[in-house]
Amino acid sequence: MAHQDDFVHQRLPRCEAWPKMLYDLPEVMFGPNLNTTTALFDKARQNNWMQQPFLRNQVQTLSYEAVEQRVNIVLEQIKTNWRLPTGSRVLLRGGNSIGLAIAWLAVCKAGYIVVASMPLLRAKELTEIVNKAQITHALCDELLRDELAIVLSQNTTPLTTINHFDLNGLFNVTSFSNQSSRPDEITREPSDSTNSPTNSTNIEYTPNTDDVGLLAFTSGTTGTPKAACHSHRDMLAACNAWPKHVLKANQNDIVLGSPPLAFTFGLGGLLLFPMSVGASVYFHDRGYSPETMVDAINHVKATIVYTAPTFYRQMAPIAKQKGLSSVRISVSAGEALPDATRQLWKESTNLNMLDGIGATELFHIFISSAGDAIREGAIGKVVEGYQARVVDDNGQEVPRGTIGKLAVVGPTGCKYLDDPRQTNYVKDGWNYPGDAFYQDADGYFFYQSRTDDLIVSAGYNISGPEVESCLLAHTSVAECGVIGHADSERGMVVKAFVVLKPGFEANDATTKHLQDWVKQQLAPYKYPRKIQFMDSLPRTETGKLQRFKLRNI
Repeated sequence: MAHQDDFVHQRLPRCEAWPKMLYDLPEVMFGPNLNTTTALFDKARQNNWMQQPFLRNQVQTLSYEAVEQRVNIVLEQIKTNWRLPTGSRVLLRGGNSIGLAIAWLAVCKAGYIVVASMPLLRAKELTEIVNKAQITHALCDELLRDELAIVLSQNTTPLTTINHFDLNGLFNVTSFSNQSSRPDEITREPSDSTNSPTNSTNIEYTPNTDDVGLLAFTSGTTGTPKAACHSHRDMLAACNAWPKHVLKANQNDIVLGSPPLAFTFGLGGLLLFPMSVGASVYFHDRGYSPETMVDAINHVKATIVYTAPTFYRQMAPIAKQKGLSSVRISVSAGEALPDATRQLWKESTNLNMLDGIGATELFHIFISSAGDAIREGAIGKVVEGYQARVVDDNGQEVPRGTIGKLAVVGPTGCKYLDDPRQTNYVKDGWNYPGDAFYQDADGYFFYQSRTDDLIVSAGYNISGPEVESCLLAHTSVAECGVIGHADSERGMVVKAFVVLKPGFEANDATTKHLQDWVKQQLAPYKYPRKIQFMDSLPRTETGKLQRFKLRNI
């Protein structure tokens, strides 16, 4: 460990609770010293990408060289003014923007540990993160200052200092501190330095490959977020796994999408992975609606798009009308992709959806297939560098075609910060993301549900996502969520929460019509015996359906 502040190091799981880490591929083998930001810019230099466009928004396009210069300016500003030891946790708060991307790269390069937060979090939730990670300093988008200012004003957390940045990465900001009676200005003097960052005692920071560079808080589908620790090795190994072997982006790609950079799906897809191949990223600074995303894709000629299944479903009719001629890859992840949504998207755009399953705990996608390797109904095969299997409650692999629990190992793995749930996630060295799957004879993995969402009704195993996909194929259904509902006779029955499209009425006739529809499409025992109509469904900021909230309705 090279970090001067060993708070995180001391709170990593004990050795016997760690997952097995596989470094079989040459591209995930690294030397003893590594920094994610430095390594990616060095790769850009080695491949002559420095004059290539990197970060774009509505008003500007910055080259790799220009972004690195801004990163170095911010790095020296925060090192000089904050004088924090390496290993200190720094909170980042902002929507997807050039400013947030530069802040992330600077904090990481400085040897601090990035703790990015979702833009919609309120003061109570931010307080929990600040206390959990013992964060003293934050960089915050000036448009999102209010909730974090509440945390600072309470004087009940370790947070002492907030600096603001704008959407373009200009730190014209004032430093607000509860340790001082007046704000402290961060200087904006440019720097010619491109050397490795130094710590507060002017000793060169030499990062250890396995120093933690990121605390990624889970997105809260279970109601209780956890902090997953990722080292510099983890993040760069992820750049050389799914992106290299499945996505296959290149320096000519323009990437666009909606997942927040605070979510590892977004951090990988919209910053680190494009950077690792010399591609560029477009940030629409005010976020997206389905229509503005289609317009942005066409305006910048985006070639790779990332978003969640719900968003693709809403975009499909707009894309069919306006076209998406520049897109060659559309990536879906973050929640299960219903086959009805996949088919709707293909009918509307002639694009095969690239599906994948990943986890915050493993950083990104570990099962996926693209192009001709896509198989209907399957998420895909295990990504090269990882191993996956479907097992029973004792960890023994089950026969192909049998539903069981997914277990995964690879060059990334779960390491929670000071959390007893580590032993639930990692067993005998294998990561258990909490998903029920079956695997076919050809090695394709078929998602069934979250393991705690598998519905057992009168002895039958029923996949909630399968019923959801069936309902979504009906012309009246805009959104739906399916759970198991306790029943004295059957143990559980299938219950569907349905959001109807405009023009359809929520009444008994519609209920029966939808029930009959499912009976016609699937085995009759799978039909929803209970249907509740909703105006909207509870989702996380990343678009995941919060089924635990549906169970409490």
